[in-house]
Amino acid sequence: MLGGPQTGFVVGRKDLVEKLNKNPMKRAVRVDKIRLAALEATLRLYRDPNRLAQTLPTHRLLARPISEMHEVARQVLPVLQSQLGEGWDLKTAPCTSQVGSGALPVEKLVSLAVLIAPLRPRGAGRLLNAAAASLRALPVPVLGRIENGSLLLDLRCLVDVEGSVANLARAYVAGGRQ
Repeated sequence: MLGGPQTGFVVGRKDLVEKLNKNPMKRAVRVDKIRLAALEATLRLYRDPNRLAQTLPTHRLLARPISEMHEVARQVLPVLQSQLGEGWDLKTAPCTSQVGSGALPVEKLVSLAVLIAPLRPRGAGRLLNAAAASLRALPVPVLGRIENGSLLLDLRCLVDVEGSVANLARAYVAGGRQ
């Protein structure tokens, strides 16, 4: 996973690569000049591995320290609590972030999430689904996952904290704040 354009390399025995070159599908999956230029620019960043996390957003987020995520949570939690109201328990908790979706869907990283759970167990599933729908309906949709009776908002990739806080301030959840 290079953290650049969606492209890759075919590397292998000469006879197998030649066989691929003769396949008519090669034209359909051939990389165009723009992707090649983006791939080249990404590979150039790897020449300075000490600065890779600063110059390549993918690596920066993969290497993001938990302490940074705690700072994000410190800013996000009060806004969410105010929008959701007193019927909800909000806290931070460790979670795992799934890396990739095509190439590495099983790789996981330790991360930090905001957990949103209804205080009353009766109708908890309905309330969680309503909270998730409300967050998805925001001008900039907020996506979480429901797990073990809580709605989890993974903070690993939340970078525009100020914009996210302003966005979350627009949230309304039925049965939440009065």
